[in-house]
Amino acid sequence: MGSSVKKKREKKKDFQKTKLKVGKSNTKPDNFTDTSFKAKSIIVNQQSLSADAPSLPKQLHHYLDIASGSRSDTQRRDALSYLINQFTSQPVNATIPIAPLFLVKKLVPLLLDGSDSVRTQLLKLFRLFPPSGLIHDAEHVLLYIRAGLTHLSARISTDSLSALEWLLEVAKDSAVSCPGGWFKTIKCFLLMLGWSTTDKSLGWTRSNSSFGAIGKAQGRQLLVFAQFLKAGICDDHPLVQYDPGNGPPLYREAYMTPTVPNPFAHLNLFGPPRDEETEMYMDIESRQRVFQTHFQPAVEAGIERVKKEAGEAGRSAAVLAKVVRDGMASYSSIGNIL
Repeated sequence: MGSSVKKKREKKKDFQKTKLKVGKSNTKPDNFTDTSFKAKSIIVNQQSLSADAPSLPKQLHHYLDIASGSRSDTQRRDALSYLINQFTSQPVNATIPIAPLFLVKKLVPLLLDGSDSVRTQLLKLFRLFPPSGLIHDAEHVLLYIRAGLTHLSARISTDSLSALEWLLEVAKDSAVSCPGGWFKTIKCFLLMLGWSTTDKSLGWTRSNSSFGAIGKAQGRQLLVFAQFLKAGICDDHPLVQYDPGNGPPLYREAYMTPTVPNPFAHLNLFGPPRDEETEMYMDIESRQRVFQTHFQPAVEAGIERVKKEAGEAGRSAAVLAKVVRDGMASYSSIGNIL
């Protein structure tokens, strides 16, 4: 009797309509945590409170890591701006807390950055460094400059021209004499200008394809190319006059302290074997010989073609022609004597 009544009640529940209340909240889950409380203080077991701010070198290293490793172009640009402000706010004779050589190696890959503002801030920062700290790292900088010169982006290529101008201002001797600095850089310029060469050993074609542009862009490329050639084949430095009363010059030079960290790098005593492209051309005569053997015919032919176009590119080509003529004049006279 009791069981039948109980079954009827259970069946009746299935057909009863539940009354819903307006504004009734949903059922809270089992893992719900009430955070409506208010606390006057929060105590952390392990914490370090210090009234002293991080030192300037630590701050510079922090922003240097952001500039070189952040994925956000805004953060990279702001970090470079902070470094610029710190260096410009220092006294004139104050030393930079971080070695310029370390900064250049860390930041030079940003020459290929896709953001225009990042590259602009990078070039501003580079121009604040003293020239004395950069003469031994021209090879590393030229690797990224050459990659930027032949980049598909015209803006990156233009900024790489500005970077090469800066490098020629602070370390032009190292730029033209470092391993691959002379041969490979000229090769990149001819590739950028679309000036083909007939030297089959270089593996170049005779196509007229060019990474460069016409007008002002081409004129800028020719002017920077002229600056590079002038640094390599034009002797602007007068010869040192020795006083014969102080002894023979060779005797004094044998006991002089070298001014570079690796004065015998051109001998390549412990490095891998070098070919003609990666060789170090330390003197003007060797650079003139390489230029005449591999590049001079293509450069002169390209100059004549651009001169016919006139305009700004034609004027820049005239400047380049003068540099080639003046730079190779001494080498031609030596060849005639021999």
